[in-house]
Order: sequence, then structure tokens, then C-alpha cells
Amino acid sequence: MTDAAEIINTVRGKDGTYLPKSIERDARVSRGLVPKLMRVISRVPFADDLVAAWYAARDPLTPIKAKAVLYAAVAYFVMPADLLPDMIVGLGFTDDATVLATALGVVGMYVKERHRRMARRLLRLPEPVKDQE
Repeated sequence: MTDAAEIINTVRGKDGTYLPKSIERDARVSRGLVPKLMRVISRVPFADDLVAAWYAARDPLTPIKAKAVLYAAVAYFVMPADLLPDMIVGLGFTDDATVLATALGVVGMYVKERHRRMARRLLRLPEPVKDQE
């Protein structure tokens, strides 16, 4: 999808921010991933990888097996009960990070730059500076 198409395919969310239409339409994500991520974003150093994995899982070009692995990793983050409660300072997200790192180690080749770009846009993160030599 081109940048222009990504911009056209946005809607204004309930809190006034612009979201991709696919997020706004998907009620499970509206109730799960996006709200939780926005609540804890300052404590989740791997948020951009998590959202990029979610975009890759939703991409029609991603193989079914890779989608299953990526959806499982994202679902583990959203689940309210996990091995280490997220409220434990310093340790709370280590199990989530481990699950995501394992998933990306297995199927990370399907998380493309366009998925990472859309994740940075959703999270309002700056684009990385390219080295000019």
C-alpha cells in the first residue's frame, strides 16, 4: 500500500487520533491491542515491533503459518493473564518481550519495512534517520 493510500485509509478515532480503517473496524483490536498499548506505551520498549507484527499478521501477502505465529504473539500481549503480571516494575513485560522476540525470530522475515512504518505512524514515533555517507 502506498503512503497516499495509507493516508486515505484512515479514520478519526473516538479519542480524536487518526487510525488506519482496519484498526477502527476490527472491534477485537479496538478493545484489546490498541487501548492497552496506548496505556502502557511508555513502559513497553518493543511497542513498535509489536504493532509491526500485528500489521504483518493482517497483511494478505503474509503466509498463513506466519500469520498464526504473529497473531499468537500479539494475543499473548493483550491477554490479561500471563506468566508475569505487567504491573511488576522491571519484569512485567519480559515474558511478553520473550514471546514476541521468539515469534520474530521464527517469522520475522515477513515483517516488512511498510509494516514498521505503519507502526511508527500509529505510535507517533519518528522515522529513523538514514546514514548519509
